[in-house]
Amino acid sequence: MAKSDISPKILLAVFVAALGYFVDAYDIMLFSIIRTKSLLGIGVPESELFNTGLNLFNWQSAGLLLGGIFWGILGDKRGRLSVLFGSILLYSFGNIANGFVHSVEAYRWLRFITGLGLAGELGAGVTLVSEIMSRTSRGWGTTLIASIGVLGVIAASLVGKLFSWQASFFVGGGMGLVLLVLRLGVYESGLYQNLLKKKVERGNFFSLFSSGKKLVKYFSSVFVALPVWYLVSILLTFSPEIGKSMGMTDLPNSGQSVFFAYLGLTTGDIVSGTLSQVFRSRKKIVFWFLTLNALFTSAFLILGGYSLTVFYGFCVLVGFSAGYWAVLLMSVTERYGTNLRSTATTTAPNFVRGSAILLTLAFKFLTPSVGTVPAAAWIGLATMALAFWSYANLDETYGKNLDYTEPV
Repeated sequence: MAKSDISPKILLAVFVAALGYFVDAYDIMLFSIIRTKSLLGIGVPESELFNTGLNLFNWQSAGLLLGGIFWGILGDKRGRLSVLFGSILLYSFGNIANGFVHSVEAYRWLRFITGLGLAGELGAGVTLVSEIMSRTSRGWGTTLIASIGVLGVIAASLVGKLFSWQASFFVGGGMGLVLLVLRLGVYESGLYQNLLKKKVERGNFFSLFSSGKKLVKYFSSVFVALPVWYLVSILLTFSPEIGKSMGMTDLPNSGQSVFFAYLGLTTGDIVSGTLSQVFRSRKKIVFWFLTLNALFTSAFLILGGYSLTVFYGFCVLVGFSAGYWAVLLMSVTERYGTNLRSTATTTAPNFVRGSAILLTLAFKFLTPSVGTVPAAAWIGLATMALAFWSYANLDETYGKNLDYTEPV
């Protein structure tokens, strides 16, 4: 980082944003990790575990989708800090309440509410850090946020394995409240403060789609990340069902699958972020990692059933190749002006997360007719095709000046 980027205030902002994503990642994947244990704990019969788990996962995804829109707009209208405080507060209390559920209906609504809260964390943190760092150094800030943040999933895997499902939710809520206190020392972006002096409309969500060019620009930012969430919502969440379909006698555990995949993802985020700074390019790195992802995912679905060790090994490899997530977050932020930056940066990753609804419904629809692994393969092929099409529409954003506004 440049000397101007290592002041205590900037380091605090990066650290707090990284911890925010840590808490975000912890809870988003916690349900996948403790899905079976928690559902059995509230009396759901084994025959209903798949359908009930799918339903709850989709309610969480719907919360992320709607929350992304709400917090994104709020971040442009009221400031980045308003999101950082409001989102973590809603998330924390929702997560604590999750530990007290005794029915599927209560579980469903609390996953939705918690999803609403979680939706603001990542976009607001990346937006704030990007705006207070220099154009050549901000990639390092986002790399740190993403790399530290995804470790939250590894923490969730360990907590979910060692403690009860109720305690796992309490830990997540408690971390959020601690983070709330740390955020008291973070200051607002100077670019946003300057924006307030200008007569320009802020946070107009629909202006993101007001022309064909803008529509392609936005959804290319979303679709290029679909393979990342395909890994999360299909390959990891339903790894026991996939392993069984592969004929494995020793079935993979979803918590362990998540643990190994996110070991790879953490490494991938560090490598991709570093390479994007070294080569001064976001677009080249996305292409390299997309190509690796296509190869590793194909190998996983063909060879993953040989043994539990091979299965988990491929989880690491596919996770690593999905590590271009950090670069994508940076490029979305660099692609939009200050008056729409929070809206775009917060909604885009949550639209990716919300895609889990369509992906899991497609998986449920295809599985009875073609089988579990073929269903996963067809969905993976579709997401990869959309990702490469989207990549072709992306522009290079490295070093772009962020002090500008968008016409709305």
